[in-house]
Amino acid sequence: MAIDTNRGSAPPRPRPRNGDGALAWGIGLPALRVALVAAACTLAWLVVGVTAEWMPYPLPPMFAAIAMLPVNLVCLALVVRRLRSQGRRVGDLVGYRRGRLGRDILWGLLWLVVLYVPFTLTVMLVMALLHGDAMYVAFETVFFDPEASFPLSPAVAAVLAVVAVLTFAPLNAPAEELLYRGTAQQDLTRRMPVVAAILVASAFYGLQHVWYAPTPDAVLVYACAFFVWGVGSGLIAWRQRRLLPIIVAHFLVDLLTSLPALAVPFLLANGAS
Repeated sequence: MAIDTNRGSAPPRPRPRNGDGALAWGIGLPALRVALVAAACTLAWLVVGVTAEWMPYPLPPMFAAIAMLPVNLVCLALVVRRLRSQGRRVGDLVGYRRGRLGRDILWGLLWLVVLYVPFTLTVMLVMALLHGDAMYVAFETVFFDPEASFPLSPAVAAVLAVVAVLTFAPLNAPAEELLYRGTAQQDLTRRMPVVAAILVASAFYGLQHVWYAPTPDAVLVYACAFFVWGVGSGLIAWRQRRLLPIIVAHFLVDLLTSLPALAVPFLLANGAS
């Protein structure tokens, strides 16, 4: 299958302008998101600890998904501000075209498979370096903290689960793609080679995800695996010159990540911790 770059209908790349602050925005926005994610995860942990029960850091994925709501709203607002300063709109980056949505969804499914291959291989490689022959046994504890629990009633857990599912994937996927593979990567390409720009944006993307790691070993695994995912996404976005297909792939990943939260209320109602 030949890759459809859609170059004919893509918006032109912005021209460099003196005093535009491309490097500052290209570094500053990803760095700010990493700081916001760290602050949101820490604040959520403190709130749960003070109001309910102290838990190992970081909180389980459902809490992290809810904590990302204000982070994503702030990041989307900053992306819009950056684009307006350049005379552009979010639609210029997304690249939605009427009558092509079905094809974009199919491309998103393809990119999901393509990205998962190097992502999974990276996870396996890092786990092998950390644990050697015991890597498969280590999977049982590296990505799951047995001390983690849900100090919530089933009713409260149900409300939080619904909020997580309804807000995480619809906001997180476009927010991260517009920031990392959109404004940041494009700004960086105006001050450095494309490969370097993709690597820098991907490094911040990998660093962001260490705040979700449930164990110390998972920190390294997450950093490396999501860096590789970021590089692959960056190459796809650069090649296709629009973000909608990669947003679709990211949305599906985030949706599959947040959907298990809906099972938490039932587990709590049946006595599971």
